[in-house]
Amino acid sequence: MARALELAGRGLYTTTPNPRVGCVIVRDGAVAGEGWHERAGGPHAEVIALAAAGARARGATAYVSLEPCSHHGRTAPCADALIEAGVARVVAAMQDPNPQVAGRGLARLREKNIKVAAGLLENEARELNIGFVSRMARGRPWVRMKIAASLDGRTALLNGSSRWITGEAARRDGHHWRARACAVLTGAGTVRDDDPQLTVREVATPRQPLRVVVDSKLETPPAARILQGGGTLVAAARAEQGKIAALQAQGAEVIVMPNRAGKVELGDLFRELARRGVNEVHVEAGHKLNGSLLAEGCVDELVIYLAPSLIGDAAHGMFDLPALTDLAGRRVLGIRDLRQIGPDIRVIARFV
Repeated sequence: MARALELAGRGLYTTTPNPRVGCVIVRDGAVAGEGWHERAGGPHAEVIALAAAGARARGATAYVSLEPCSHHGRTAPCADALIEAGVARVVAAMQDPNPQVAGRGLARLREKNIKVAAGLLENEARELNIGFVSRMARGRPWVRMKIAASLDGRTALLNGSSRWITGEAARRDGHHWRARACAVLTGAGTVRDDDPQLTVREVATPRQPLRVVVDSKLETPPAARILQGGGTLVAAARAEQGKIAALQAQGAEVIVMPNRAGKVELGDLFRELARRGVNEVHVEAGHKLNGSLLAEGCVDELVIYLAPSLIGDAAHGMFDLPALTDLAGRRVLGIRDLRQIGPDIRVIARFV
């Protein structure tokens, strides 16, 4: 199963909107075939592994990192492929959270007298597909917020300047998180101050994530680099047709979803992204949007790079949040990973 998960990880940047899945076929204590799902519309891991195993699949055990599918999508059901190949036993790391499957694949195998087990390395399998699980179970993507800050928690000078607080190694590591995401999200303030591309450049990837700008007042300049190449999604809170037309002329798509305060309704935005098949969202924004996302309960995970430098209290912090009068109101985090990346420290944390 560890090998199946390793294989599944090879699709880390490519399987959107599908889950990352690996499969290993074992016969008489030896690997008979293996495979992984590479991209949506392509063959699933089980089909590739069965093709590699050939006749040796009969009577074998299939280790698969996610329950074999039981429905017709772009491809035929993998459960049927395993049955037709004569596999004697199937071990799945976890049940598929997709309501179209959700145990039906394993049930179909049992109906054909195939031995079935599930739960082996389940936590590892869930982590690999945490965005897919989130979209299926909660109807919204997994939201990961990346922040680069000084040791005193400052992300930009008062004038908005932030290049570069962290070192080259940390920036390169940040592109790994961009690459695995289905969408990269920022705010109009960051577009104005930094004019970022928000593309993946430091990691080899066959596809670029969707770029999303939260822009309540439609302030994104049509010449902004984030619009280059087209396909950028701009979420606004007002329907000013002239500004919308200017953005659309650059290939952007504009959706209008205001809340009562005249800002973008962030919950609706993430539900819309999930509807479009977005599993993971990578946020690189300023302190104001970071604070709004946090206050709305939209953030699942923080990836923070801390540089060994001090900027001072006058600079912008990580989050624009209202002042607390009692520590009981603080947001508690659990540290999941802590390591040095070049001269900087990377902290990965999730809300408890």
